[in-house]
Amino acid sequence: MGNSALLFHGECQSETSSTCSTESAMSAHNFVVRDYPLLEGISAGKFVRSSTFNAGGYIWTIRFYPNGELKDRSSDAASCFLYCANPAKDVRARYSLNVLEKLDGDVQVTTFSCEEDTFSPTHYSWGYRNFVSRSKLKTLSDANNGCFTVRCVLMVIHEPRTRNRRPIVVPAPSMRESLEHMLMDGEGADVTFSVSHQLFNAHRCVLAARSQVFKAELFGPLKENTTRHIEVDDMEPQVFEVLLHFMYTDTMPDDDEDKGKIERLQHLLVAADRYGVDRLKVMCEDKLYEGINVETVATTLLLAEQHHCKDLKEACIQFISSPSDILRAVMATDGFKQLVASCPLLMEDILKSVSYN
Repeated sequence: MGNSALLFHGECQSETSSTCSTESAMSAHNFVVRDYPLLEGISAGKFVRSSTFNAGGYIWTIRFYPNGELKDRSSDAASCFLYCANPAKDVRARYSLNVLEKLDGDVQVTTFSCEEDTFSPTHYSWGYRNFVSRSKLKTLSDANNGCFTVRCVLMVIHEPRTRNRRPIVVPAPSMRESLEHMLMDGEGADVTFSVSHQLFNAHRCVLAARSQVFKAELFGPLKENTTRHIEVDDMEPQVFEVLLHFMYTDTMPDDDEDKGKIERLQHLLVAADRYGVDRLKVMCEDKLYEGINVETVATTLLLAEQHHCKDLKEACIQFISSPSDILRAVMATDGFKQLVASCPLLMEDILKSVSYN
């Protein structure tokens, strides 16, 4: 045929299409470094690392070298690297590593832009040998009680995929929103709780499905004579309201107020333990762990001992027994006096930890 192009006339009998797409997964991790002055004497080439976090189906961690990555070579700058723990094949990723003044602050000390690198079984780490000067870290540490944050924002880029059919869009899960609306609306509620004369309507089946304690109270042989109106003693209405919200939604409301936040979490942990809501109890433990400081550690330790929170107890004792000046500061608080009066046996655990250190 002389022509290089073919012209077709008439109706097209078949038409197909395909789409090439490249998916990605975004994640962020905040690595809070506390007590930085205690790391200044660490040898060059030694590091502290974050906990592992998942992004794009791979396990990642941050390694921070206070005195530089190179062994036996002094450096004026700290190093920081992002590690992929399980790259069975090449993994493309875009990432940024930067130092923040503090976790909830807006001040970004370093200004590294986003990098793209390929992590592989033979080269599984990328980052910055000259990450931030040690003098800048010292200034930052002195201004923030020895604390700063390394923030990693990571996007894993998957292999391109070609599809020959239009994907079916599945609606997002709506059960949580539906149950939350049912709680707020009160329709179908069949039990009322009175907490310090404040009334809360709820649904017995929901509570029984979420808590064995509620199940026994509402349906078991030990249920009260009338299960339509139940008095709740020794609990604040605000705490019971958060507990109910969690029973329906599996989430805790945002609490941005710093004043009284730790005390509210402590009361909520007691309520979660009282009604056997284990996930809420662990979530409270985690937030109380983040809030450990000189003023809160004694009351948190007492709470952890009374409600069998092993990890939280160990974290409190470790905090108290780190530097000797922290123990003296804790001993001057009212919470420590309450701790000694309520549970003197805990002093033995503290003294053992101090002696080991």
